[in-house]
Amino acid sequence: MSTMLEDPVTQNQSSHGTRLQSETTAVRLHIRCPGTRKSLSRDQKQQAAGAFDADSRTLSAAKRLFDTSHPSFRAVSAIKTRAGSLWKGMTLPYIEPGLRLLRRGDVSEFDERMIVIQADLGEAVGELDRCFAELVDQARTQLGHLFDPADYPASVSDLFAISWDFPSVTPPAYLRTVNPELYEQECQRVQAKFAEAVELAEQTFAEELSQLIGHLAERLSGSVDGKPKVFRDSAISNLNEFFERFQHLSIGSNDDLDQLVENARQIISGVDPQDLRARSSMRDRMARSLTKVETSLDELMTDRPRRNIIRGPR
Repeated sequence: MSTMLEDPVTQNQSSHGTRLQSETTAVRLHIRCPGTRKSLSRDQKQQAAGAFDADSRTLSAAKRLFDTSHPSFRAVSAIKTRAGSLWKGMTLPYIEPGLRLLRRGDVSEFDERMIVIQADLGEAVGELDRCFAELVDQARTQLGHLFDPADYPASVSDLFAISWDFPSVTPPAYLRTVNPELYEQECQRVQAKFAEAVELAEQTFAEELSQLIGHLAERLSGSVDGKPKVFRDSAISNLNEFFERFQHLSIGSNDDLDQLVENARQIISGVDPQDLRARSSMRDRMARSLTKVETSLDELMTDRPRRNIIRGPR
């Protein structure tokens, strides 16, 4: 009896998984950058431990090789963040580490935007390379006896890179001829992975929405020292961005989730942040409505297995 009750759910997940597989391609992002810290040598740790009369074996110590707050380094870091944000923002999670799923119709746009980011990184790294001697001189002063010129390359121009590829997540075609039975087993395994990916996408969307509306509801409710809590316009704009991304990426696998997203959208539709700041009754009403949606999201995901959210680019 239990199996009969579960079959429609299993079939539904499999159906959406099959559609997800047919509509997407896997994409992997690679970000290469040098380390900015280096562990102290054994002698250096012993020296540091001596200052505290401690056993060096109990210490973990590292030195910062250069000032990461320097504008040229921050510019490079910001571009790396852009690449990661684009990769995550245009894709759905997948259950294999380092892979995400990109809609096939978005491949060209993704590739074009990544090429722009790649070019921007090249320019930013060029500026960092021009400033690198200055950063090394600064480190020599700041690190004192810990400074080691061998820690620094002559140039950093080849140490940063962004690349991406579209690895296959389906069984190789030759396997069908070599071992048809094994090929069929691998096809079923891939189908099961995409069914899991559907659940993972639902979980990820639900958790993100819950965090966004929970944060906004908290900022809209109550007061501090008799004054309304401060909230940024981004609390509204981030939600609107989520709605657009959900509409584009969702495969419509969960009617309840779709309805809760729509409820949240209607709550903030047309809302001007300045009106919220000026009208306490509007703030309270919206906070209550958002809290109801948050509660429903929590209930929706309570009985679903929690899965590890996918690791970032390598």
